[in-house]
Amino acid sequence: MYCLIGAEAAIFTIFVVAYLFYVGKSVSGPQPKDVLHAPVFFTVCLMASSFTIHAALRRLVAKNMAEFARLWVLTIVLGAAFLYGTAREWVQLIFHDHLTVSTNLFGTTYYSLVGLHAFHVTMGLLALISVALCYFTDRLRPEHSERLEILSMYWHFVDAVWVVVFTVVYMIGV
Repeated sequence: MYCLIGAEAAIFTIFVVAYLFYVGKSVSGPQPKDVLHAPVFFTVCLMASSFTIHAALRRLVAKNMAEFARLWVLTIVLGAAFLYGTAREWVQLIFHDHLTVSTNLFGTTYYSLVGLHAFHVTMGLLALISVALCYFTDRLRPEHSERLEILSMYWHFVDAVWVVVFTVVYMIGV
């Protein structure tokens, strides 16, 4: 997992640098300041999911399976809420603000960076849902906590990347 996170961090670094390099260089179409609104609520949801996954794993180690399941499902709901917020933002940008990946350099780099992150959140959610299915089919045991710690590392990484993306896209880049 450390190798995967290292490789993914390098990829995200390239996308962040590209976004910062090209932001403000578009000569046509909407600019970030014209169309972007910081998704604060959905960001809070994603950040909260780091706390809930951590708490869930602590409950699993303590063999409190019901509380583990409650917190694990809450983590999924918080991650799904974040993805919903991203989708809602994209619908607004595409259909109301007419910003697509081919509109200008801002559109290309914005959708590439935020889309890359959304893809990682989606993959993480699929893994979290798989674990939930194991729980609900009575195939998850406290002994699996070390494996789930590895998944938790990935989820924390995705959350940490969002802090960078949020800062670059919604605070610095506007």
